[in-house]
Amino acid sequence: MKYLYLLGTALAVSTPALVSPALADEADVAPFVPLGDAITVIATGSALRVDQAGQPVSVVGSEEIDSIQGPDVARVLERLPGVTFSRNGSIGGTTSLFVRGANSQQLLVLVDGLRVADIAAPSGGFDFGNLMTGPVGRVELLRGSNSVVWGSEAIGGVLAITSRDVNGVEGSAEYGARDSFDGQVSAGLSGETYGVNLNGGYMRTDGISQAASGTEADGFRQWRAGGRAHVDLVPGLTASVVGRFTDGTLDLDGYPAPDYTFADTPEYQKTRELGGRAGLTWTGDALTLDAGYQVSDTRRRYYDPTISDQFNSETQGRSERAELSGSYDATDAVRLDFGGAHEWSHIKSDDFLYGSRIRADAELTSVHGLLGYYGNLFSLAAGVRYDDHSNFGDKWTFGANGSVTVAAGWRIRASYGEGFKVPTLYQLFSEYGNPDLMPERSRSYDAGIEYGDRNGPLHFAVTGFRRDSRNLIDYVSCFGSSDALCGDGRYGFYANVGKARATGAEIELGARVSERLRAGAVYTYVKSVNRTAGDLNRGNDLARRPRNALTVSADWDAPLEGLTLGGDIRMVSDSYNDNYNLTPLDGYVTATLRASYTIAQRYEVFARIENVTDADYATVSGYGTPGRSAYAGVRVKM
Repeated sequence: MKYLYLLGTALAVSTPALVSPALADEADVAPFVPLGDAITVIATGSALRVDQAGQPVSVVGSEEIDSIQGPDVARVLERLPGVTFSRNGSIGGTTSLFVRGANSQQLLVLVDGLRVADIAAPSGGFDFGNLMTGPVGRVELLRGSNSVVWGSEAIGGVLAITSRDVNGVEGSAEYGARDSFDGQVSAGLSGETYGVNLNGGYMRTDGISQAASGTEADGFRQWRAGGRAHVDLVPGLTASVVGRFTDGTLDLDGYPAPDYTFADTPEYQKTRELGGRAGLTWTGDALTLDAGYQVSDTRRRYYDPTISDQFNSETQGRSERAELSGSYDATDAVRLDFGGAHEWSHIKSDDFLYGSRIRADAELTSVHGLLGYYGNLFSLAAGVRYDDHSNFGDKWTFGANGSVTVAAGWRIRASYGEGFKVPTLYQLFSEYGNPDLMPERSRSYDAGIEYGDRNGPLHFAVTGFRRDSRNLIDYVSCFGSSDALCGDGRYGFYANVGKARATGAEIELGARVSERLRAGAVYTYVKSVNRTAGDLNRGNDLARRPRNALTVSADWDAPLEGLTLGGDIRMVSDSYNDNYNLTPLDGYVTATLRASYTIAQRYEVFARIENVTDADYATVSGYGTPGRSAYAGVRVKM
């Protein structure tokens, strides 16, 4: 209960400062920035003003990302409403992101338009431990189910990461606690008919022991590279290409004999991610078409030096996707967004210790349409999607949303969205597989009122939401079961047995309190509970889903020109590590202090202290988290 009190106190303290520009002279407050200056693509699949979207969308730009400092993308994402996360150890460790209480695998993640889920993982999804902020220039998060536009995985929402758009050369490097180093270089060149951006980086850290009881540091090392390019072939026709590569090594802890309890081991894993897309875009007076072909490939190899110098298991998932999307402007305000795609998924998995092997494939064909009216005072959109999967057959998905301006700068928005997630190839075809699995499904509702834009001088938003999920896929033990799938002697199987409900509210506050001070607060309450009929855990909170989370941030431009001081406080309430609600995770408070000094607009030196109070906490039971840590670096723009 103490964390509920702290959360309420922080909101009470920060609200007057954030919503009262009168704290500063009116002459010091920047003029209102029109909402039209904020554009998103994740609401409809094509460019749309944020204020015209009926679903809540948050956008974080490169300046804010730079001000937060450091390679840890979780520190950027925790500024967004609806977001909590768990991590196995320190940076680089397996990191799961929960949006409005949805499973991490139920969030569609796009990096420069590429779908990056690891389809070879048992539950699919993307490991945020492999994503560093160095190349990131923009983050967009849509909260709520939106499978009408985006298809599978978009149950909790859609997260779009876009790399930096640089015209020139930018570089940064930082060094700090636990012999940590992160370096990044981005370069770009653009003209009226062409543009190219390339980036590359390297990150390393000695880390901490993954096992909280351990003493051996578990490090992380990663190389990364990416790029985007486009060229106008003829007026109206543009060719584009995107590429992405990461290669990382993560030290692990395990369960060594004879105690078989979580402890220090010399195990490690190597993860390689590859992705690319080539496309053609036609832009006419009323019609826009975008055709493309993309490939995403994730390979993981696991090593245990006590057994062999060679990897003892390997998983590799590969997806290929041919797609055509577009929009048609019937009038200045009426638009049809549409698209179709065919996706091929492939998985191979080898466990040389236990002799298991998986080779499996699946195909998914989809078409969708979203018809919308997008006026200056109100917008309304509704759409439908049809998917045909090679294993479970066809399904329909629906959605609708709207937004209306009720006063200058104020708007009310509401949405209904449906989501689905196809079973993974592991869930279908592994030794625990069930070929009769159906997709997980969701119905999502939200409504809210909003003033301004989170990147403008004054922003306030309150949103209430609910999501009902069904057909959730879970592992079922064969112990005592008479199911026919247990007839081959297996230990268990996957089945559509789960139901869950998430209800809650989000509050966003942000203001340029004065010419020098910018402050913000984001609070989320979400109750995520098991609603599976007959389940012993019915009514329990879902694992690692804290009900309360608050981030408060502030940045102050000091009188000394070029000097900026800032800080962040993250407050998270209690939760449970397991679905039985037997292992509690205590709530925690962490704080970060930041400073930067800009010289001649090209050079910046910066420093920060994370976990200032050296709080001892955990987001996963048994795993350690970093204590107080200091870092310093430099950034150069040419």
